[in-house]
Amino acid sequence: MSKTLRFALALLVAFVAAWAVEHAYRSSRPTSETAAQAEAARAVAAQVSAAQVAAEQSPAATDAQAEGGLESPLDAQVPTIKIPEQLPDFTLANRDGKPTSITAWRGKSLVLNFWATWCAPCRREIPVLQALDAEWHLHDVAVIGIAVDRRDEALAFAAQFHITYSLLIGEQDALDAATAMGVASPALPFTVFTDRRGQIVAVFVGELHKAQADLILGAVKNLNDDRIALQAARRAIADGLDELKANKAG
Repeated sequence: MSKTLRFALALLVAFVAAWAVEHAYRSSRPTSETAAQAEAARAVAAQVSAAQVAAEQSPAATDAQAEGGLESPLDAQVPTIKIPEQLPDFTLANRDGKPTSITAWRGKSLVLNFWATWCAPCRREIPVLQALDAEWHLHDVAVIGIAVDRRDEALAFAAQFHITYSLLIGEQDALDAATAMGVASPALPFTVFTDRRGQIVAVFVGELHKAQADLILGAVKNLNDDRIALQAARRAIADGLDELKANKAG
């Protein structure tokens, strides 16, 4: 099977997955079973991987998840997550078409946002990512949008929406990078947060909001300043996301 065909099939899978999640969330008259499933999917989409975050909370569960990843209650709608400890090295073309390694940002904390032009939640995230780039660069945080899309379409989209943060663009190679982050059959968008050492601190699956991003980056900053350890940062993120979700529900 050619790379172009594999990329087209992968995009179709990602599109269907994103549509399914959006449909589950926005169904105007859900049955009780559908409502329960949607809530379960929402909980998975709003969490960093339990295999990483809960390492000291439930060792038995963590061992099982480390072997098979965090299994979604809606397997066809929310991707399986199995996160590597360290950010994998990968190279994609930048806006100018120059192959650029992710190591070009070595020493910085990264916010890697995987997106595509056809993804509605991806569009809604742009103002959040612009704000993060403006506010957190003083703390050596770099926001990088990784377009899993055709180059001409990604560049036209970036111009239309005035995206000013760094971009890397690819098709099958961008999908390979997404898979290397531990998210099988990527459903866009998802965002990877690393510390200055290149450790993956959190993977947020679904549409990212400012409060969630600031919470995660606050923990990353504490980790960079050696105020807390990695597992403590992950627990703080998980607890904070739960609290934000509870406050919104209340």
